[in-house]
Amino acid sequence: SRVQEMYGLSPVNHPRELSILDGPTIADHVVWVDQEEIRVLSEHGVGIVHNPESNMKLASGVAPVRAMLEMGLAVGLGTDGAASNNDLDLFREMDSAAKLHKVFSKDPTVMDAPTVLAMATRMGARALGLESLVGSLEPGKRADLILVDLGSPHLCPVHEVVSHLVYTARGSDVRSVVIDGRVVVQDRRLLTLDLPIIMEAVREISSEIKELVQRKR
Repeated sequence: SRVQEMYGLSPVNHPRELSILDGPTIADHVVWVDQEEIRVLSEHGVGIVHNPESNMKLASGVAPVRAMLEMGLAVGLGTDGAASNNDLDLFREMDSAAKLHKVFSKDPTVMDAPTVLAMATRMGARALGLESLVGSLEPGKRADLILVDLGSPHLCPVHEVVSHLVYTARGSDVRSVVIDGRVVVQDRRLLTLDLPIIMEAVREISSEIKELVQRKR
């Protein structure tokens, strides 16, 4: 890696030498790490954000999530940016994470549905250092929750709810969203922002960027 070339240390050991890992740290992707580096990350309580769809699209490699979990690391799920993910759908991210690591490890029992759902909720909150506030519905925590519409044909019938959420549900199945007790989406209608205005602004900005890129070619 470039860090190795510049400093003679890996992207894990260089920040360790600078004492960066001594404070709250979140590491994204973490694809090319060995067992010793995973141990270092675990000893320092580093939170990991796994972005499987981005890693697949960019051919970045496969993060050793199984080894990270076995070492006690908190691994959450992320989407990365729209440029390398496209839809930013965390439900699809769960599905991809579960299947990717089954293929990678050649073990169908790896990354089962409960583990992956935890990565998107409780463990994700722990990776961000927010487990006392969010990640699960408990007294004293913020009321962050979604309501999923199970009435669509692709969700019928429902036998195992957790498995359905991981492998079958989509972001478009979310009917309502509550953030810290405040309803922000109700019956698929955004209550806090004017979506048509935002989308029109996005189209205009997109056209401007496209024209700028074409002029520079």
